[in-house]
Amino acid sequence: MGTQMSSAKRGIATEEIKQVAKDEDLDIDFIIKNVAKGSIIIPKNVARKQQRIKVVGIGKGLKTKVNVNIGTSTLYQNIEEEISKAKVATKYGADTIMDLSDGGDLNLIREKLLEAASTITFGSVPIYQAYGYGVEKYKNPLNITEDDFLNAFEKHAKDGVDYTTIHSGITLELAKRIMNVKRYAGVVSKGGTITAAWMLKYNKENPYYEHFDYLCEIAKKYDVTFSLGDALRPGSILDSHDELQVSEMINISRLAKIAYENDIQVMVEGPGHVPLNEVSANVRLAKSLIGDIPYYVLGPLVTDIASGYDHIASAIGAAISASEGVDLLCYLTPAEHLGLPNENEVKEGLIAYRIAAHAGDLVKIREKAIKWDRQMTEARRTLDWEKQLSLSIDPENARKIHYRHNEQHAGNNVPCTMCGSACVYIMLPQQRKYNKEEETV
Repeated sequence: MGTQMSSAKRGIATEEIKQVAKDEDLDIDFIIKNVAKGSIIIPKNVARKQQRIKVVGIGKGLKTKVNVNIGTSTLYQNIEEEISKAKVATKYGADTIMDLSDGGDLNLIREKLLEAASTITFGSVPIYQAYGYGVEKYKNPLNITEDDFLNAFEKHAKDGVDYTTIHSGITLELAKRIMNVKRYAGVVSKGGTITAAWMLKYNKENPYYEHFDYLCEIAKKYDVTFSLGDALRPGSILDSHDELQVSEMINISRLAKIAYENDIQVMVEGPGHVPLNEVSANVRLAKSLIGDIPYYVLGPLVTDIASGYDHIASAIGAAISASEGVDLLCYLTPAEHLGLPNENEVKEGLIAYRIAAHAGDLVKIREKAIKWDRQMTEARRTLDWEKQLSLSIDPENARKIHYRHNEQHAGNNVPCTMCGSACVYIMLPQQRKYNKEEETV
């Protein structure tokens, strides 16, 4: 049994390829060709118990996808809350979900979250397992061994995780450069910091870099997709595109090519915190290094002062990134930098990012994406409230707001309470009959 990529390279249309072609309204041959080239990935672990997931394609020519992060921490574990968050993410349209748990019974948590998110693509970060087998085993994360790094990855692959974030681009040489490169915010990736500190403590190379060929063997066996993580991403807009970030990106681009040569699907992760005027440049730089391999960004945040509203500050960067060609957006919630998010904050972050993804698609794949906006415009112009509400990105919330003061004026063909009798479509009713599509040139 081969991987999605090996099948595509032989011209075989897997069931997953057929599903993506149908969902994206694209020719099957287009999907086969681009999966074979590595510019489209379809993450799905062959060992996953929930085989009837709604697979998604991520990459060239496809809709921008959105990932939701959930999970416990070493200070707070409530598995029922995390299960509820997974269900909220599924309900409100997440394309993928990642378990970032590093506290509690990680095997049980991952099992329960895989069940809760049984219909969508699932990712994880194995290094959290490496030191989080239990706080009983390692009270200090730096006491892990080289085998712990590798065994954690294999454990996640066997458990059915569809894609994994691997901090393989940070080398011992780069770790030694960290204290010499003066950063305002330092290194903010948790997995990246643990890896760097471990290398410096033992003066050993990063196991995920040194044994990347071994990781490829495991990934190929289970058809696990690599998400090559940016351990040295900037944690402040003041650190954007410094020596550390760019050097790691170069390393990752080389590893991505090795994964491709081994028929393993791969995407590359990006920042982070990036000022508005550098967002487009970041995507172009990454794409110049990795080619058409899917690019996956966290945000990016375009300012550092939006605590409590980081889902908005980062959605700005996300929309620009998507318009420039980013393929997968990792959401932020209002709780970013403050604490674990609750269910409602997961929803708020997800909705903000779905808006950002669609805004980017209006540039990237305009003819397909614009259909939704065109339908909404028509519904608004004709005062078709039911259609407007159903087309909203969050119909429940839109309905609640619309009927808050409109109970006595419910139904179609009536104004809302914003403009009332001064509604433009009431004062100029002939506008409602105007149809641009019927115009003759």
